[in-house]
Amino acid sequence: MKKIVVLTGAGISAESGLKTFRDADGLWEGHDVYEVATPEAWYKNKALVLDFYNQRRKQLLEVNPNPAHLALASLEQFYEVTIITQNVDDLHERAGSSNIIHLHGELLKSRSSIDENLIYHCKSDLNIGDLCDKKTQLRPHIVWFGEMVPLLDKAIHITTQADILMIIGTSMQVYPAANLIRYASSNILKYFIDPKPAIQENQFKNLTVLAEKASIGVPKIVKQLIG
Repeated sequence: MKKIVVLTGAGISAESGLKTFRDADGLWEGHDVYEVATPEAWYKNKALVLDFYNQRRKQLLEVNPNPAHLALASLEQFYEVTIITQNVDDLHERAGSSNIIHLHGELLKSRSSIDENLIYHCKSDLNIGDLCDKKTQLRPHIVWFGEMVPLLDKAIHITTQADILMIIGTSMQVYPAANLIRYASSNILKYFIDPKPAIQENQFKNLTVLAEKASIGVPKIVKQLIG
């Protein structure tokens, strides 16, 4: 069975109603991203950071997967599919995809602030005083700006094994994820789907660019791939 690797960014989730900080002015729900998504922000104002992600978590539980998520899930009937996502939501899971690498963490999980391997499910608010098993404050299970991306090596390895690569709804500005396309074999089919494409077809061999929203472009490509 051929292997499809899919890299998804904020654009696919935005169509379900989740806002992204790169939409306008570099703000995320009125906050400068560096006030709520860095280790420095956490040490400066834990209450603000926790409240910010509590609001994001509530918003996530009010939205649903869109046709792009559902189309990707349907590919598993015909291909071995791995989704590498920059998104922290669970919309791929809810759509039915079964093999997902969350490069930047997961909103519906928390973790110890001293042991990154102590991870817990989290669907309700996270507050000051909520402690891990080692009796230290729980934090969002999010890879903040300036932190290492623990699953990057796994994502790179899987990308090198791909027979087909799809990149969906990403600005190609968030590193190191934006570099993954360079690890794919030059000979494989590649698809880039975004209403404002950040790369052009002549930049990579065998690349097809669709300047469309994920909910329109992804079902089109999936239909081609399953025949």
